[in-house]
Amino acid sequence: MSLREKLQELHPRRFFLETWLQMDREAEAERKSRKAEGRGYDWQPLLALCTGALFLTAMEYLGMATQWRSVVQWGLDQNIVFFAELTRSEWWLLCDHAWWAGWRVLGFFLLPLVVIKLSGQRIREQGLELKGLREHAWIYFLCFAVVFVCVVGVSFSEEFASYYPFYRLANRSWADFIAWEMLYAAQFFSLEFFFRGWWLKAGKRAMGSHAIFVMVVPYVMIHFGKPMLETVGAIIAGVVLGTLAMKTRSIWSGFLIHVSVAVSMDIAALIQTRGLPEQFWP
Repeated sequence: MSLREKLQELHPRRFFLETWLQMDREAEAERKSRKAEGRGYDWQPLLALCTGALFLTAMEYLGMATQWRSVVQWGLDQNIVFFAELTRSEWWLLCDHAWWAGWRVLGFFLLPLVVIKLSGQRIREQGLELKGLREHAWIYFLCFAVVFVCVVGVSFSEEFASYYPFYRLANRSWADFIAWEMLYAAQFFSLEFFFRGWWLKAGKRAMGSHAIFVMVVPYVMIHFGKPMLETVGAIIAGVVLGTLAMKTRSIWSGFLIHVSVAVSMDIAALIQTRGLPEQFWP
């Protein structure tokens, strides 16, 4: 594909409208096929949305650092040596974030996998196909370049620099930084699977392109509490990444964009405040 043809692919009409219309055509064909086969009511969207809402609730009320600290306090009250040693560990603060990331992997990825398997669906079809990834790699690089410029710009704001990275000891050593970014990347993969893979696949047949916008609402809500500009940006990002996932039939480009931007935000914030690590081990 020539450079001109690639740029034409990014024209709003081609990238957004044609992708949405294609989704609507495919959804209509799938509904007609289902009706012709006499398969009755489509339970898949209901199952995905309701169980997904339950998983989101569990992550909010069980998967935060405050709940982890409650577990630790219980362990200390029971005189469990493991918890006593953990609180004295140099990795104690990172455990808060490991708990948070672990619950995101559980709620956004592992539990949905169980639902998918029990409902007789193929996991690979939930946006995990690698076919065509290289073909669309240029979209990833271009999107990242555009967003990176914005990241550099907002990194000079006090609100941004004081908020990132979440792990306050990320600059203590490269081991701290790498451990945190791996946890961060794992939850981003799981998040992309949940919103741009599982939920879009489940809602597409019933709602067509509108499934993207249904997905965007809870996606934006999980950003509440973050800087306002980022939360507003999540509306745009949700639509763009949802459309990209449907256009490429994969979550991988969206995941790469998401995690690259997140790591860049952390690095930019550290450069503006505490500086990058100067040693490998704390």
